[in-house]
Amino acid sequence: MSNEHQILAALCPNPFRDVGLEQTRRAQQLLQAHGVETAVCPIYDEDASGVLPEGLRYETLQSVAARARLLVCFGGDGTILHAARAAVGNAAPIIGVNMGTKGFLAELDPSELHRLTDVLEGRYTVSSRAMLDVSLTRGGKTVYADCALNDAVVRGLERCIRLTVRSDGQTVSCYTGDGVVIATATGSTAYSLSAGGPIVEPEANNILLTPICAHILGAQSYVLQPERVVTVRLEALAGRPAFLSVDGGESIMLSSGDVITARISQNRTHLVSLGLKSFYEIAYEKLSRQC
Repeated sequence: MSNEHQILAALCPNPFRDVGLEQTRRAQQLLQAHGVETAVCPIYDEDASGVLPEGLRYETLQSVAARARLLVCFGGDGTILHAARAAVGNAAPIIGVNMGTKGFLAELDPSELHRLTDVLEGRYTVSSRAMLDVSLTRGGKTVYADCALNDAVVRGLERCIRLTVRSDGQTVSCYTGDGVVIATATGSTAYSLSAGGPIVEPEANNILLTPICAHILGAQSYVLQPERVVTVRLEALAGRPAFLSVDGGESIMLSSGDVITARISQNRTHLVSLGLKSFYEIAYEKLSRQC
């Protein structure tokens, strides 16, 4: 059998978190000892040429995602978000090893790496998470499209911007402020929460709209039904810079009249759950920690 068909587990380290890929190597040895072929697919590899250790063969996640049956991420939530977007459309479940700070999405700590054998033996469940299809329309043409697991954020830089938020064409709010967060339930514990939004159980399919520092008392966070189509229109920016960022990725500069559209995607992210802690335990633990 060719190597192309032997890859079953994609190991996705953030080399700035998993220094020297120590945990990645441990996982690789464990998986290979159980007869599982692996591919090492660094996240942020375009910025890590001087950080990745020699002696390992690296591949891009995009090149192996279609034939991977498991994705193991080493880093923080950002690493898992990056991997989920890179592997969008692939049904392989993702399990995270937390080497960041909050780590809402990660199931394991490095000391629990041996629990990967539970996954190999099928002792796990899958938490299916909604994603958002996000597009940017300018002058009637779509100029950018992406898929988000956490959120799409429209934000001004240093100065306030004016925007109109609609749901199925009906105005939700029109205000001046720092911006708006369009989030999934999974993203409810991320930027949306810090902007004053509610915590939503992560397997819910709702869309959350949370204003960022709005200069109006009537601008509140909304929890919408999954069938809604959300639009955010940038009103006259008058030279004020504004950007769109999907899951904390590349910032796309916006112009007056731009319209960002978000809706629940047909794509979903599947996260491995070993039943170690409930969502409520995780939320209490993570949100009680200061740093």
